[in-house]
Amino acid sequence: MKNQSTDLGRDSIGKLMLKLSAPAIIAQIVNVLYNIVDRIFIGRTTNGDLAMAGVGVAFPIILIISAFSYLVGVGGAPLAAIKMGEDDKESAEKIMANSFLLLIIIAIMLTVGFLLFKKPILVAFGASEQTLGYGLDYISIYVLGTIFVQIALGMNAYINTQGFAKIGMMTVTIGAFINIILDPILIFKFNLGVKGAALATLTAQAASAIWVLKFLYGNKSILKIRRKNLKLDKKIIISIIGLGMAPFIMQSTESLVLISLNTQLSKYGGDLAIGAMTIMSSIMQMVMLPMSGLTQGTQPIISYNYGAKNIHRVKKAFKLCLISCLVYSTAVWLVLMISPETIVRIFNSDPRLLEMTSSSIKIYFAGIFIFGIQIACQQTFLSLGQAKISLFLALLRKIILLIPLVFILPTFINNGLFAVLLSEPVADVIAALTTATCFGVFYKKTLSSIDRQEKIISNL
Repeated sequence: MKNQSTDLGRDSIGKLMLKLSAPAIIAQIVNVLYNIVDRIFIGRTTNGDLAMAGVGVAFPIILIISAFSYLVGVGGAPLAAIKMGEDDKESAEKIMANSFLLLIIIAIMLTVGFLLFKKPILVAFGASEQTLGYGLDYISIYVLGTIFVQIALGMNAYINTQGFAKIGMMTVTIGAFINIILDPILIFKFNLGVKGAALATLTAQAASAIWVLKFLYGNKSILKIRRKNLKLDKKIIISIIGLGMAPFIMQSTESLVLISLNTQLSKYGGDLAIGAMTIMSSIMQMVMLPMSGLTQGTQPIISYNYGAKNIHRVKKAFKLCLISCLVYSTAVWLVLMISPETIVRIFNSDPRLLEMTSSSIKIYFAGIFIFGIQIACQQTFLSLGQAKISLFLALLRKIILLIPLVFILPTFINNGLFAVLLSEPVADVIAALTTATCFGVFYKKTLSSIDRQEKIISNL
């Protein structure tokens, strides 16, 4: 497949990974800044602490909305890339068109549902009488832009999977730039407060959605949204949802993990422990960004060549991705173990919080060195269209291991705070080893057998 100077079937794997991953990594970083800047401005409004708390209790709704975009976008894009590798462009476009329709349907359902039940949902997520008003102000406007979020995030995956990583990066960058510009204007100049922040975000998401659709309807896109394909196909929808279920669960369960951790940390360490977890959650997000961007950049290479049955290129791309992720995760582990205080000072310099967070990091991130194996193997399963295995591995670390361990370990270890923190590295190591084992079996049975068959055919 060629798009200008990118040939996923022939170009150097290393150069392709660098070309496709670098913009994806930048996009991930920009996306985090997107949220951080929003919170900085909200925090400087009148009663900024309450406003921040109000937006905070609304955050799980934002996670759920974005999770559905991953369900469809990340679920469909690898399938489309595999079809392109098989030189079946028509099927790839049908997959993309079905994703587009499904995203619109989901957006309508989510918008109506959250608008009707926003108050009880926010109360269930922990909103108090003081913070509920701020949460309602923010989410009432934010959910009106759900359709823009679905298109911007979900359909952007189809830009990246074609090898247009820079265009995909611009989707996020445009939105972030508009949001940063509008935030101070709407929040302070027009005195809209939290409503202004939500309106700025909605406008930014709309701009990103327009950018995505303009490209996919334009001449530069290899795959195009065509009117003839805009009809739902049951088999395609099932395939998209099946493959997308893993990233959907990974995203949607993040809030459940944080709720579980905070509940137990409050019990054994109080507010100071929750403050430490807030910082560590931010560090975890920063740690994950480069690996997530790297695997996103590798996905089109693996998916396309798997569809084209160029198994040697699939193996080469996976090995390079695995080594890169493992080297990075090990380097991060060393930094966190040797000098955690330096990282913590970026977020806060309070002596008590600094001391607790620095000591907690050495426990909480003890298993992060092996996480490179987990993410490289799990994302490769997604790239190869292995829906069932991807779903199991997504459930394994968070739902099957981490959340139960958060509640079980303190019953066996006297130091409850230590036990809760220890649940993370225990889950990381078990999940990584299980994932590596599953991939090893799949690698030997499926990829190697296809490779042998192709060699036999080529020698005939």
